[in-house]
Amino acid sequence: MKLWSDAWSNGESIPPRFAAGCLTDTGVAFSQNLSPPLAWSDLPAGTRSLVLVCHDFDVPSRADDVNQPDREVPVDLPRVDFFHWLLVDLPPTVSGFAEGQWSRGFTARGKPGPATDGPARQGLNDYTGWFAGDAAHAGRYFGYDGPFPPFNDSLVHHYLFALYALDVPRLAVEGDFTGAQVREALAGHVLGAATLSGTYTLNRRLRTP
Repeated sequence: MKLWSDAWSNGESIPPRFAAGCLTDTGVAFSQNLSPPLAWSDLPAGTRSLVLVCHDFDVPSRADDVNQPDREVPVDLPRVDFFHWLLVDLPPTVSGFAEGQWSRGFTARGKPGPATDGPARQGLNDYTGWFAGDAAHAGRYFGYDGPFPPFNDSLVHHYLFALYALDVPRLAVEGDFTGAQVREALAGHVLGAATLSGTYTLNRRLRTP
């Protein structure tokens, strides 16, 4: 299997238009939050459905120092997963997505789900938990919402898009499913997988011209 994007090469920096947050002259703000263009090929024989997962595995495990202007999040702080996109039950006849096909702009309180216009379903991304205590943004965040790492993180974040080819037409997750539930349901059903990675930071000290 192969997975790629015309917007960046594997391991390169993700363009800001695909992020939920971007730098401004005075700080940070919500970005265009476009879902990225993706394409794939060479699915294994017997593929009955596809699952796409995007997660950031560099998220601080504690929020004590997050987004504090007088200090940085330590690089050696233990890190945890943050799911940005869970898309299941894609038919194997689908071979890619256009730019902005699944997201255009950041929607306060979240985009609807889990049902989509087609046969696929979308899970809750982890902005659901992040904004849980925010009166202006609290809600159920389905589908794609891109990178918005802490502006003071001393670590550049890595984002992994993973496509899984399955031997079942429908993944065994129900309702407002989460990343942990998708991972559990994938067990024993994966015929093949492909990945695409990218990096993103809002720390001005770490950004290259």
